[in-house]
Amino acid sequence: MVKKGSKPTLNESHRVATSGDIEVSTYLEIAKEMGGEQPVAAREARAGAEPETIIIIDFGSQYSMLIARRVRECQVYCELLPYDTPWERIASLNPKGFILSGGPASVYEPDAPLAPAYIYESHLPVLGICYGMQVITKQLGGRVAPGAKHEYGHAILHLGEVDSPLFADVAASSPVWMSHADKIEEMPPGFAALAYTENSPVAVMGNEDGIFGLQFHPEVAHTPHGKTILRNFVYQICGCKGNWTMSSFINDSITRIRKQVNKGKVIAALSGGVDSSVVATLIHRAIGDQLTCIFVNHGLLRREEVERTFNTFRLNLGMNIIYVDASERFLNRLKGIRDPEKKRKAIGEEFIRVFEEEAKKIGKVDFLAQGTLYPDVIESASSGSKASAKIKTHHNVGGLPAKMRLTLLEPLRSLFKDEVRQVGLELGLPEEMVWRQPFPGPGLAIRIIGEVTGEKLEILRNADWIVMNEIKKAKLYRQLWQSFAILTDVKSVGVMGDYRTYGYLVAVRAVNSDDAMTADWARLPYDLLNRISNRIVNEVPGVNRVVYDITSKPPSTIEWE
Repeated sequence: MVKKGSKPTLNESHRVATSGDIEVSTYLEIAKEMGGEQPVAAREARAGAEPETIIIIDFGSQYSMLIARRVRECQVYCELLPYDTPWERIASLNPKGFILSGGPASVYEPDAPLAPAYIYESHLPVLGICYGMQVITKQLGGRVAPGAKHEYGHAILHLGEVDSPLFADVAASSPVWMSHADKIEEMPPGFAALAYTENSPVAVMGNEDGIFGLQFHPEVAHTPHGKTILRNFVYQICGCKGNWTMSSFINDSITRIRKQVNKGKVIAALSGGVDSSVVATLIHRAIGDQLTCIFVNHGLLRREEVERTFNTFRLNLGMNIIYVDASERFLNRLKGIRDPEKKRKAIGEEFIRVFEEEAKKIGKVDFLAQGTLYPDVIESASSGSKASAKIKTHHNVGGLPAKMRLTLLEPLRSLFKDEVRQVGLELGLPEEMVWRQPFPGPGLAIRIIGEVTGEKLEILRNADWIVMNEIKKAKLYRQLWQSFAILTDVKSVGVMGDYRTYGYLVAVRAVNSDDAMTADWARLPYDLLNRISNRIVNEVPGVNRVVYDITSKPPSTIEWE
């Protein structure tokens, strides 16, 4: 740290974190001390074979995924990993620095999660956010205590007299978003206070080894300069070059797919959505006719979707496609099931069984390709982090059966939805396919509250058709992340003509989002909502009431089940 106006300097331990040859030797030394063997990873890091990676250590914050989004937006690859991830897994990623996320715990509580020792022993830069800052304080000899005043919401951050490259291009005073009840009572030895708020004398701290702590959340939109701070950390502190692009992802993925598949055969599940379309195109680019696509009509698709989807695939993808009508089979499988988790699991299991049966007809098939994305993995809590809570099971992650004959091939597993769209455009897919609104794998089954029946599916298809038709006529389709209808399990009394009715309640949902990890309800024009409501009630038999969902995520999810 240096006074304002003077040039920042780095001590020897920080130079280790940004110098390639010394960095690789550091990996080897630490791996040797911890009993791990890392010669291959080290050689690849030296040769530049691995992408530079920022490791985000997850302590269970609801904002952890947002940190990853902001780092990716800087064109720097990152991975969100549990706090108990072993060093061998970390070293294989060619780490350039660590970010410690927030979390619900207090570091002075018994069994509070802490950062593994290798984070500090690696001599790589570290940025602790909220709870992550308190972890650094406790582990490096400072003291954390309950705050006399809690600090939630907006605060004004004032930079102190000590300068830091972390705050390049950041205003001397700027709004930030706070969410904490504990405070830094005493900083660790060698640390200096870099900024403060009215309630937090040590809102930011740092030392000359490239270790920083932020009491606020830079990843949320409520901190306007947050992305600049994160960008300064990954570029100026960690020395990243920003080589994470969708073009490089495609090239790397093709290489990995060819290596993994070798001479094997792959079947890909097509649904009509952007994820499965991009997966199929990417794999076909890598292995050609070794791929066969299977489009399963599970009877849970929207009106005319089967015909439109199949025609789009045949016209644009130019690959082997098998059509399977399993609608009656899936409907029978869902009979009597009301619980949303059981629905998802039943659909996931049935998908796999259908694919395995089709694979036998094709001949020897080794792999099943799926459009699993990073948010699917995180929300299903498949990372194994004790600090994270499972939100829901995704049919293509947690809904898979325990025993499968086919090996999963999931090349998009590390991507967010907007990154998948960028990959699709890079691969030359048509815009109408790339910009299609997300549609869940379990289809309309999770937009029907309660048991799924043929009658309910027909009601929902008709209502959803009206919603989409009106949204498109209003030219709002591309502006919205998702818009759809839900058939609730509620019936209410109504009057149509001179007759009493007792019909279903349909809910309309429309949200804005960047990545589906958070979402805000869309402020649709009243006249548009009026047209949607009037048309559904008048054109869909069995429905006599329409409501509009004005709940954001969190606390709700986008889908109702």
